[in-house]
Amino acid sequence: MPLLLLDLDNTLIDRDAAYRATLLDFLAEHGLPEDDIEWLMTVDASGYTPRPEVARAMHGRYGDRVPRDAVRALLDRGAADRAVLSTPVRTALEKATAAGWTLAIVTNGRTSQQERKIRTTGLDALTHGWAVSEAVGHKKPAPEIFHAAAAAVGATLDGAWVIGDSPHADIAGAAGIGARSVWVSAGRPWTGTALIPTRTAPDTASAIDSVVGAPGLGVTSPRLPRSPGGAPL
Repeated sequence: MPLLLLDLDNTLIDRDAAYRATLLDFLAEHGLPEDDIEWLMTVDASGYTPRPEVARAMHGRYGDRVPRDAVRALLDRGAADRAVLSTPVRTALEKATAAGWTLAIVTNGRTSQQERKIRTTGLDALTHGWAVSEAVGHKKPAPEIFHAAAAAVGATLDGAWVIGDSPHADIAGAAGIGARSVWVSAGRPWTGTALIPTRTAPDTASAIDSVVGAPGLGVTSPRLPRSPGGAPL
């Protein structure tokens, strides 16, 4: 079966929207200015800023107004409990599975947070497995994490596609394993490196549909049963 490797944050789910809502509650809980939301989102950089750096920035800005344990709890929890899978993305994933594609999530982040998002949104039932950077020991765009995702679902990277929103982590990562790619632009212009995506799509559902609907790429095959860890039985 052909393999489709999918980024999680800001691709399958709107991580930034979920995190923004979490931060607004945090600001209100601690009596902090609501206008600080933009500063916090900038510091976070869509989750790419290391957690210790975010913590230091918050301690520097808020000092004793916010207990260190509260900051730690915020960063440990993230927005995992607020993650939502949109209906168009759910439908696109179901169509991909019906067309015979093997679906694997490849995500940077902490295992506990990322797996909570996957299970909260029902992505554990819609995909065949996943690889999280903390568990693998390698972050995208390193080839090792893509190989780990393929191994988790009993597939190879031959003929694989990668879909994601990050030019560096996803599109460069795809190039590093010789895979084709679709960049989810969300209306942004391409400002990445010399490595360019095979295709660009405005949203994730369109990206998935563009791959699944490509002539000669989909095959009809039953879905593989999975073990609790995501690997095929």
